[in-house]
Amino acid sequence: MVRGVWRRKLILGTVLLVVAVGWASGWAQTPADPIRLAVDLQEAPRRIFHAKLTLPVKPGPLALLYPKWIPGEHAPDGPIADLVGLKFTAAGKPVAWRRDDIEIYKFYVEVPSGADSLEVSYDYLSPLSGGGYSAGPSANQALAVLEWNLVVLYPAGQPSDALTYRASLRVPQGWKFASALPVERRQGDQIDFAPVSLTTLVDSPVLTGQYFRTVALAPEIPPPHRLNIAADSPGALEATSSQIAAYSRLVREGRALFGARHYAHYDFLVALTDTFGANGLEHHQSSVARVSERMFLDSDQNKYYNSLLPHEFMHSWNGKYRRPAGLATPDFEQPMRGGLLWIYEGLTQHLGEMLSARSGLRTPEDYREALAWVAAYLDHRPGRAWRPLADTAVAAPALYNVYTSNWTAWRRGLDFYDEGWLIWLEADVIIRRETQGQKSLDDFCRRFYGPPDSEAKVAPYTLDDIVAAMNEIAPYDWRGFFRRRVEELNPRAPIGGIENGGWRLVYTSEPNASIRTRESVEQVMELTFSLGVVVRNGGGSEENGRLLDVVPDMPAAQAGLAPGMQLKSVNGRSFSAGALNDAIRNAQNGGRPILITAVNGGATRSYEIRYSGGPRYPHLERNTAQPDLIGDILRPLTAAR
Repeated sequence: MVRGVWRRKLILGTVLLVVAVGWASGWAQTPADPIRLAVDLQEAPRRIFHAKLTLPVKPGPLALLYPKWIPGEHAPDGPIADLVGLKFTAAGKPVAWRRDDIEIYKFYVEVPSGADSLEVSYDYLSPLSGGGYSAGPSANQALAVLEWNLVVLYPAGQPSDALTYRASLRVPQGWKFASALPVERRQGDQIDFAPVSLTTLVDSPVLTGQYFRTVALAPEIPPPHRLNIAADSPGALEATSSQIAAYSRLVREGRALFGARHYAHYDFLVALTDTFGANGLEHHQSSVARVSERMFLDSDQNKYYNSLLPHEFMHSWNGKYRRPAGLATPDFEQPMRGGLLWIYEGLTQHLGEMLSARSGLRTPEDYREALAWVAAYLDHRPGRAWRPLADTAVAAPALYNVYTSNWTAWRRGLDFYDEGWLIWLEADVIIRRETQGQKSLDDFCRRFYGPPDSEAKVAPYTLDDIVAAMNEIAPYDWRGFFRRRVEELNPRAPIGGIENGGWRLVYTSEPNASIRTRESVEQVMELTFSLGVVVRNGGGSEENGRLLDVVPDMPAAQAGLAPGMQLKSVNGRSFSAGALNDAIRNAQNGGRPILITAVNGGATRSYEIRYSGGPRYPHLERNTAQPDLIGDILRPLTAAR
């Protein structure tokens, strides 16, 4: 199956080359003559990245592309609008250019007679705010994250593996840096990197900053693993010895799980800042995490983000090394097909959460509370009635660009992450049950992602490959199992892994610890399981009380409330978290309806919410009639250190 996929890709690449040849005759790279890319970040505090590209060329038409489909982002979200100041020069004279009027990521030039190189200069403007991954805010006064796709152009019709780039970087005076790219030399603030393919360049971001710290993790395990941290302040760098020890255990547990690695070294790149949108992005030999400045200092922040680095680390095996064939494209122009994102992201979500517990970054109780929250919110998605999980994966390019939570319960969102967690947890429980505890999903991971050790490479797979490997570990109707949970409509979340793993999903008035942490960090009230709303709790007078989501057919929706409305009063009291929680408790057991005053645009009106169930939060309750397979799944594979 894999050979067939690559044969189709070869045919597609040949067709693309034929189509592009009319605008590729000006291209003249040889193995000894790489494209040179010089990036200057000295104005990064002003959010300006300067770049100059020097290409070997010959006279004739040439088309250049700006990366559009970014690996790991699963969407055509290359930030072309932030590429400015574009100028082409050959033989010391300006060269006219034009943009394709349909494919706006493509630029055309005519290389003049006598020219053997083409210089292209331009700037990238890092945004002040907004969503996105690499396209989000990437620089401030103290640090910057350089994803090379932001500042690179490449010749059309050429596979990214076939293009060689020699990159250099200038950072602000005194700033330190880390990257998976091999360094040839550093002189002052100038860093010269060794030549690499365009694929490797885009896969190797740089973290740089004024306040910087690098810590070796699990130093006894080759190859090197490093935790690199840049922060807005020096105090934020002070991760404790116990936190560092947990990340070292993460490295050990990853090696024990897969039995092999597929990288020459691994660098965690962590930007601690409140000026970027929080997110993580995987790369083959590194990962970028943009998180709160106080992640290592504040208990809630630490608990909220403690599974992010494990998730991105797991991607080195699942997503970067083994990759769904539809996501293994030859360049950054060809569309990606995300139908298997419930494996790419969903299995990674399961493994990342599991390794968080195995390494001690998360306690087993914290894991179960997070699992209960995920199972419960997915079980309260009325969008399940019309949209199967498979469609959230196929529609991922659109869903990644939804930067609002309005009507998420009805629309559904990127559910293939968390629902994938539930599906793969259930698969692990089935394997353990079918083999009487002799095998587990760990065995599948070693079989599919494991030995032998290798350098960074891509081995595409299909669903057929996954099913075959699962059957080698434990014969079962795995194709039917996945079809029923992924392709068919399911009114309930797939909680078989919980129910057959020795636990029950229950609801009580006791707050869920994972939800409480989320409420603290995100400044929200999570009332999905009682009133059926998520409410902003903070953010100033313009946002406090804003309804972020309303679940159809639950009490708040039945009263007429909708996302975007802003709560002003509760039972005659000004809105606050305390006032709304008091009203929920007071209405319990047949009390009076909850009277809400809300503003909808310029109109203010009252709403009566009829709900008497009291506070309601999800938890996992032990079922002693069954073995605790979830406990077995969370048991570390290595001795504690």
